[in-house]
Amino acid sequence: MTVPTLRSVAALKAAGLVSDALAPKLAAVEAAYAIALPEPLARAINRSNRNDAISRQFVPSPEELDIRAGESGDPIGDARHSPVPGLVHRYPDRVLIKATSTCPVYCRFCFRREMVGPEKGEALTKADLEAIFAYVSAHPEIFEVILTGGDPLMLSAARAREITQRLEAFVHVKVIRWHTRMPVTRPDRITPAYGEALASRKTAVFLAVHANHASEFTADAIAACRLLAGKGIALVSQSVLLRGVNDTVEDLSDLMRAFLSVGIKPYYLHQLDAAPGTSHFRVPVEEGQRLVRALRDTLSGLAVPHYVLDIPGGVSKASLALSDVEQRGDTWAVRGRDGGIYPLMD
Repeated sequence: MTVPTLRSVAALKAAGLVSDALAPKLAAVEAAYAIALPEPLARAINRSNRNDAISRQFVPSPEELDIRAGESGDPIGDARHSPVPGLVHRYPDRVLIKATSTCPVYCRFCFRREMVGPEKGEALTKADLEAIFAYVSAHPEIFEVILTGGDPLMLSAARAREITQRLEAFVHVKVIRWHTRMPVTRPDRITPAYGEALASRKTAVFLAVHANHASEFTADAIAACRLLAGKGIALVSQSVLLRGVNDTVEDLSDLMRAFLSVGIKPYYLHQLDAAPGTSHFRVPVEEGQRLVRALRDTLSGLAVPHYVLDIPGGVSKASLALSDVEQRGDTWAVRGRDGGIYPLMD
């Protein structure tokens, strides 16, 4: 099934998502960064609220032309850790394969926004993949392989199955992980055949679903997630803390409960990476810490994600969460959800 996708400012204007006054101001944004918004997702936007959580994530804004000091086209240092084209080896026991540069929808805050889009090429070539598989084969310390992009589920089911089969043949690769927005942005692509393509009887398969607001979980998205879980694929979440999208305790709580209610274990809540033109989405770390502490005080432990930052340059991830443990002189104390401080016996 072909789902129409809005791919230009003119198309967004025709759909009523961009005003006549705003459209001319977006020409430079359109020239710089890819646009794609599937019509089913566009229909979910609350047109009475220009700051609707879905609209804000996917409809371009003139604020994207505001480039700040410290922002970078490669904010997490992919390039310096790429020994083979299309592969990133940042941590000793795992590698990341950028399987394709295209996405079903282009997020306005994407940390790879200067690396993705139709003009960047559709996918890795067969020769690229063979070089990557040779690298994985030659490095027995690689325990986990992560498929990303772009969105790796833009690949055909046949191509996804081929990648699964090649990776599960390496005895040292015990985990295959796919990072995708597809279940919430194009759930129609999550078919039983695609689920079979991702599943493995030899290797643990995880799929990280990227969503940032509970409203992304339509009935079709929920069905897509449950289909994947039914194929034995473990589902985890990843989200980005975004101003005007999920920067309240209520919105974050609703999002984490939405994940959990469809069998997705909340995993990562990312502090926004410093990609060009994304400062209008940035939530200060101190505010993020307060929000995550409030989540810990109000939600089940199953529903609380790790609040993390990718240190610029590709050093590593760092936890940003406030600790409930503090040292007082020669003793330790812990904070309770009631705000009280209690001595810790050791």
